[in-house]
Amino acid sequence: MRKIVIAGNWKMYKTQAEALEFLQAFLPQLNQTPEEREIVLCAPFTALTVLSKNLHGSRARVGAQNIHWEDFGAYTGAISGPMLAELGVRHVIVGHSERRRYAWETDDPIMNLRVKAAQRHGLTPILCVGETKAQRDAGKIESHILGQLKTDLAEVDQENLIIAYEPIWAIGTGETCPADEANRVIGLIRSLLTNANVSIQYGGSVNPTNIDEIMAQPEIDGVLVGGASLKAESFAQIVNYQS
Repeated sequence: MRKIVIAGNWKMYKTQAEALEFLQAFLPQLNQTPEEREIVLCAPFTALTVLSKNLHGSRARVGAQNIHWEDFGAYTGAISGPMLAELGVRHVIVGHSERRRYAWETDDPIMNLRVKAAQRHGLTPILCVGETKAQRDAGKIESHILGQLKTDLAEVDQENLIIAYEPIWAIGTGETCPADEANRVIGLIRSLLTNANVSIQYGGSVNPTNIDEIMAQPEIDGVLVGGASLKAESFAQIVNYQS
């Protein structure tokens, strides 16, 4: 059965003190959240311990924003699966467009190795796929995403996987992919999987104003939220969307 997963991506925001302040305002608002919705907070590495300690026993789970494909080694600035698992992390974002753009992370074979590393240590990877504006305008949405999935999911266990469709042109721009178009592409992604029950999120300028329309789409199983997840009030509104 497909799960509804609402994940906040804090990107490079929030000190430990700011993370704790967020939780104090946010957690009480989960009392009204339907039980079937899974809530994840993907925080910077420095805030993971604070989240792990304060989310224990709550409705929300701890997520990280990246993972290295090796368990240990001479990889300065990286973090491994055992390190994340030790902190109580349950989910990890893999292949976010900002990592691809600013850190030059590519699909072949890096994303596939990261996904497998997450699964190897009991973490659920949130694999991000999506097209640029140029690829969309050139009519290459389907071929591009097919290529990403073919490479990134080779020999991957689809029983422990979340996919986030994030049209790159709609991330941080204030421009949202129309809900029906996001639904169409997510339906396409699902048709390319061997497990039809994989939860597939939409990510790209999600906010309290458009969340109800997005989540009314039959193929969309949740959202990956950037800027709107930084404020407790706005993220609570998203988590508590009206179905």
